[in-house]
Amino acid sequence: MADENVRDGNAAEGIDRAARALALSSRTVVLTGAGISKESGIPTFRDLDGIWTKYRAEELASREGFLSNPALVWNWYMERRTAARAAQPNSGHRALARLETLLPVFLLVTQNVDNLHLRAGNREIVELHGNIERYRCFECGKPSREDDSWSKGPPRCACGGLIRPNIVWFGEPLPAAELECSYRETQRCDALLIVGTSGIVHPAAMLPSVARQSGAFLIEVNVDPSGITPIVDVFLAGKAGKVLPGLVRRVEEFLAG
Repeated sequence: MADENVRDGNAAEGIDRAARALALSSRTVVLTGAGISKESGIPTFRDLDGIWTKYRAEELASREGFLSNPALVWNWYMERRTAARAAQPNSGHRALARLETLLPVFLLVTQNVDNLHLRAGNREIVELHGNIERYRCFECGKPSREDDSWSKGPPRCACGGLIRPNIVWFGEPLPAAELECSYRETQRCDALLIVGTSGIVHPAAMLPSVARQSGAFLIEVNVDPSGITPIVDVFLAGKAGKVLPGLVRRVEEFLAG
């Protein structure tokens, strides 16, 4: 089944099957990864030209790295935040925001931290890996608001602890409430739309299998086949910004009768 879907790519038949499943779905979950934001200029982590080919993850994205060199990690995340703010949601992001308004129960689960889904207009979002715009104390965990001192280096909380990005680092668990919500809604969904994820980062990579076991219809949109492709019902080959607008328009046509 997967081989046939890969050959079909984003042909009209695949779009129709996917759109019909979404239009008929009473509960829909969308899972997004770095691929959709790459089209907005946000670099991925694991591609041949990704972030981890230039930097060491343990130095910039771990508790140990932060404590070893807080200024280095802080400045790197400030640069990433500046880049995320300069980036614009692309047509793929906007199509998913439109899809949310069309379907009765909708949840977008993202592994991205760039805030582009929110800026595009999605409101029902679970951020599994955090958000580049949010910060908390390394020691007490209290959320922190930006002030003028942030430009001078890593700031400190009222308790004396260092302020850190509210992003999941290597070796840290995903936030329990967000993970539980993702699994619960994936178990209950009729359709799961998977966009731009490699399918190798756990535990998010398990969500398609959870949906498959619960009988959901699985649709994948990706430039290349991933680790998830063998279990999906429809694989639509191509960039999210190219495929998703057409898919959502077809959903609208099905809903209009």
